[in-house]
Amino acid sequence: MELENFFKDKYPPGVPAEIDPNQYSSVVDVFEQSCKKFSDRPAFSAIGVTLTYGELDKLTQDFAAFLQNKTGLKPGDRIAIQLPNLTQYPIVVFGAMRAGLVVVNTNPLYTKRELEHQFNDSGAKALVVLANMAGLAQEVIPHTSIEHVIVTEIADMHSPIKRTVMNAAVKYIKKMVPPYNIPGATSFNKALTTGAKYTFKPVEVKREDIAVLQYTGGTTGVAKGAMLTHHNLVCNMLQLKPLLTAKLGEGQETIIAPLPLYHIYSFTLNCGIMVITGNHSVLIPNPRDIPGFVKELKNWKFSCFMGLNTLFVALCNNEEFQDLDFSNLKVTASGGMALTKDAAKMWKTVTGCEVAEGYGMTETSPVVTINPLNNIQIGSIGMPVPSTLVKTVDEDGNDLPIGEVGELCAKGPQVMKGYWQRPDETAKTITEDGWIKTGDIGLVQDDGYIKIVDRKKDMILVSGFNVYPNEIEDVIVSHPDVIECAAVGIPDLKAGEAVKVFAVSSNSNLKESELKEFCRERLTAYKVPKVIEFRDELPKTNVGKVLRRELRDEEVNK
Repeated sequence: MELENFFKDKYPPGVPAEIDPNQYSSVVDVFEQSCKKFSDRPAFSAIGVTLTYGELDKLTQDFAAFLQNKTGLKPGDRIAIQLPNLTQYPIVVFGAMRAGLVVVNTNPLYTKRELEHQFNDSGAKALVVLANMAGLAQEVIPHTSIEHVIVTEIADMHSPIKRTVMNAAVKYIKKMVPPYNIPGATSFNKALTTGAKYTFKPVEVKREDIAVLQYTGGTTGVAKGAMLTHHNLVCNMLQLKPLLTAKLGEGQETIIAPLPLYHIYSFTLNCGIMVITGNHSVLIPNPRDIPGFVKELKNWKFSCFMGLNTLFVALCNNEEFQDLDFSNLKVTASGGMALTKDAAKMWKTVTGCEVAEGYGMTETSPVVTINPLNNIQIGSIGMPVPSTLVKTVDEDGNDLPIGEVGELCAKGPQVMKGYWQRPDETAKTITEDGWIKTGDIGLVQDDGYIKIVDRKKDMILVSGFNVYPNEIEDVIVSHPDVIECAAVGIPDLKAGEAVKVFAVSSNSNLKESELKEFCRERLTAYKVPKVIEFRDELPKTNVGKVLRRELRDEEVNK
């Protein structure tokens, strides 16, 4: 059976099997058209500041004009952006793109080593950094090719008086800004006022130009930059648009954006699909501060929430969150890590809204599949987005029939151009005929929905049997006293590998033996954890994804 025909008949009414990728010429074209069409509508809000699309249009022109006239940067040059979720972020991103620059998204929590690698690997010539992180940047910059530094403070988009008071409080009272001295650095507000004195000169941006160098987490070695073109990102916006507009209108929705914009999931959803639809993203700078997060949520009648498993659980366990008004909430999207059935159930119980899980990777801009909003299957990552094919292959790369478990491969216009300056790595990941190997184990069901079994590299081999951590974790978090957990493989003399689980419990009296017995009733013997270790918390990425690798490395290094 041809895959094209297999998926074609399975799309919901109103969702085309194919998109027209020529509707927009670039991300810049999307942005500029939305700024005209939705000029008076709010675009982004954060810490008490709201920018309309019209205001964003002007501010990005000013920033682009500064880059064009005061830095000597040329189209194609790379600019690193090291900012949390503040309104400065979209100004810098779209301003840089309007000047023809390539955005290098940078995690504000990176270590000195990680920063130095990313700046040098990308060849970034400019950096926009939050003052809170400028001290570390100061140490790294001399060892890189960065020539221009722009520093912003948290409250820079507020009125002058409020800005001064808030920034002083952050710096001197909360002591959140370590001392720094970067010679020649320009303040963000000075960059905007300087740019406003010049005329912005539009730059021709082509479809195949790189828009973003998005670095992978580096879980399999050194972090690599995925080259995402304007075509890749625009296509992913167009692929998602008909699926999301089944429940979301244009220019009228309020979306809560707690996940960092420098992460590809939030970047494409909030700086892409929500911009193309003219909707309003409320940015949450620090979602780990659950009380502060909930306090901010009280200010908005939000209709859409973008999150992931650990965040759903943390919020639903907060009593004030449970008392919020969810009458406007129509869409909850989950990505970035596997959604457990218990977390999905808890979220629906508290908010009344089902969670639509999607799936993707940095290298696919990122969305490959998503659950249709009117027909969600919990436990599934949904169907391929339009103009996308998904198949499974065996260990030798041979195609497997529908319904058979294997490595998932995807093909579509959202697949990256390749890894920056790493043709060998690109060849290992993308086949000659355009299929990208995801490294995830899954299956395609007869109804076109897809299930992820686990990460290929996370699979545990117990006495020759494949054991998938996701399955074990799903069972253990269904225990009423377990908040979250992670399963990893540990060396075992008899079985080769055994299962070890790290669990966070709400009950300090819960015993390892009780939890093992709970597993025995629900899992085949070889899947039952040999060891369960209770922890106060699990290591996580800045996005909130549990770091199994870190736990596994701990065991190996014992």
